[in-house]
Amino acid sequence: MYQSDYYTQDIHGPYDLYDVGDFVLEEGMTIRGLQLAYHTQGELNAAKDNAILICTWYCGTTKFYEQYYIGKGRALDPDKYFIIVVNQIGNGLSTSPHNTQGAGGMAAFPHVRISDDVRAQHKMVTEKWGIKKLALVAGGSMGSEQTWEWAVRYPEMVQRAAPIAGTAVTTPQCAAFSRTLDEARTSDPNFNGGNYKTNHDVEIGLRREAALWTVFGFSPEWLKQEKWRALGFSSIEDFQVNFMDACFTPMDPLDLQNNAWKWQRADVSRNTNGDLAAALGRIKAKVFVMPIATDHLFPVADCAAEQKLTPNSELRVIDSLAGHLGLFGFDGKAYFDQLDKHLGELLATRG
Repeated sequence: MYQSDYYTQDIHGPYDLYDVGDFVLEEGMTIRGLQLAYHTQGELNAAKDNAILICTWYCGTTKFYEQYYIGKGRALDPDKYFIIVVNQIGNGLSTSPHNTQGAGGMAAFPHVRISDDVRAQHKMVTEKWGIKKLALVAGGSMGSEQTWEWAVRYPEMVQRAAPIAGTAVTTPQCAAFSRTLDEARTSDPNFNGGNYKTNHDVEIGLRREAALWTVFGFSPEWLKQEKWRALGFSSIEDFQVNFMDACFTPMDPLDLQNNAWKWQRADVSRNTNGDLAAALGRIKAKVFVMPIATDHLFPVADCAAEQKLTPNSELRVIDSLAGHLGLFGFDGKAYFDQLDKHLGELLATRG
C-alpha cells in the first residue's frame, strides 16, 4: 500500500465511501471492509423511483461523468433524477490494490469480476437508500459491461439500460488487446512482479500502455485527419506525450491490471451456464444498445449481434470519428448532443 498523489479528493472528488463490509468474491477470496467510492447528484424522491446508476470504465472515475455527462437541462438531469455514479472495485478510489492495507494488497489483491462489482453496487443501492427500482443503469466501456450484468442479474430492478460502447461478453479480439496492455505495463523492469513502491517506479510501462491506447483507442481516420490539432497539440508526438502519457502515468499499474483482468473475462452468460441467448432473454428493461460507429474494441457488429438477442431493445449507433475513446467527448457538442438525445428518449419510455 502507498499514498497515491493521483487518486485524491482534490483530483477526483467530491466522492463519498460506502462500507460494503467483508465481501466474498466469485473467485473465492474475500475483500475485508470493501469500500465503494461514489458521487451523487440530485435528490431521491419520496417514491424512490427516480434513481439512475452510472458505472465507470477501465481507467475512469466518477469525476469524468460528473463533469461531462451530467447537467441541468440534459438527459441526466439532477433536477429530475437522483444520479449515483459508482467507482468500480479496483479503480483507485474504491478498494483497490494500491490502497489496501496488509497482506491482501498490491500484488496479492484478489481477482475481481464484473459480477462482483454489480453485486457490491446492488448491496449499496438497496441498503443505503432502500431503492427497489432503478430508472436507468448506464455506463461506457467497462461501465457498459456492468450495465449488461445489472440488466441480466437483476431484471426486476432495472427498468431501463444503456450500455454505451461495450458488449455483454468480451470478444476474443478485445480480450487480446487488454492482455497487450498488461504486457506493456509489466514489461517495465521496475514493475518487479507488482512489488514497486509507487506508480512513478513504473512510468516506462505506463507510457507503453498509453502508446497502445493511442493506436487502438482511436480510429485510424481520426489520427489520419490529425484531429488532435483541434485539441491544441502541434504533432502526434506532442499529443502522445502531453495528453496520452500525461493521462496514464499518474495511474497505478496494479489498479489497471485488476480492471484489465475483469475486462478480459466479462460475460453475462455465466448467469445461465454459458447460454448467452438465455442470459439476454432474461432482461426486462427497455434497452438502448449504443455503440460508437468507429469503435474497434467494441465494434457495432458485435453490439448489434447482442442487441438482436435482447428483448425490448433498440440499436442506437453514436456517430463519432474518434473510435472507442470517443467516450471522452473528443467530438465535443456533437457527441454529447447524440448521447443526450438517445438517453432522453430512453428515459421517456415507460419503465
